Amino acid sequence: MKASRIAVAGAVAGVAVLALSSPALAHVSVQPEGEAAKGGYAVLGFKVPNERDDASTTKLEITFPTDHPLASVMPQPVEGWDVKVTRSKLDKPLEMHGEKINEAVSKVTWTAKGDGIEPGFFQKFPVSVGTLPEDADELVFKALQTYSNKEVVRWIEVPQEGQDEPEHPAPVLALSAASEDGHSHGAADDDKASEDTGSAEKASAETSAASGDGDSGGTDTTARVLGVVGIVVGAAGVAYGVLAGRRRTTA
Repeated sequence: MKASRIAVAGAVAGVAVLALSSPALAHVSVQPEGEAAKGGYAVLGFKVPNERDDASTTKLEITFPTDHPLASVMPQPVEGWDVKVTRSKLDKPLEMHGEKINEAVSKVTWTAKGDGIEPGFFQKFPVSVGTLPEDADELVFKALQTYSNKEVVRWIEVPQEGQDEPEHPAPVLALSAASEDGHSHGAADDDKASEDTGSAEKASAETSAASGDGDSGGTDTTARVLGVVGIVVGAAGVAYGVLAGRRRTTA
């Protein structure tokens, strides 16, 4: 009896933990690939889990911040989804690479061509953005998640420091400090640096191999010369021995 009570209590506790933790794991969220440094570029991944057992997620709308508009927003194609980029006029033009930008992306919408995100699955939607603001510590992206049964979940509540997490928090991107040279190095820069390093290592290896081949060639030549000298010396010794033998026979 005592053992069964302990088992029941453990099961109830487990259900309670799952009930409390599941909502926190099921939010639409945003995470950078690598880091998202102020003043730089980054690739952001919007992660969308399906919270329903009887419906699929068929549409995602991400609203970009208007207080810190991003001049460059390029979504990566996602198989099975159509993507639409909405641009809006800016109250205050941005300057990018010496040019003034009068409009920026205000929304990106993905619509499923087929079933979308089915129950028990999640999907990531990558977007390249820049330049990230230098005067902010975070960016808020409000999201609308639409299900196949027409239900719309609005992930738009902004979390406040010192308060409990809201029921439907908006995705928040934390920005890291810019590097010492004043530039951010994102995933693309890291890949390029890796390629350059690989090329340098390959060139170094080829140079070392060529140097090794040269030494081998020099060693072979020296060995051949010594071999010829040895043959000549040996032949001279044999000739000298034959002559010496003839002299002793004549005497």
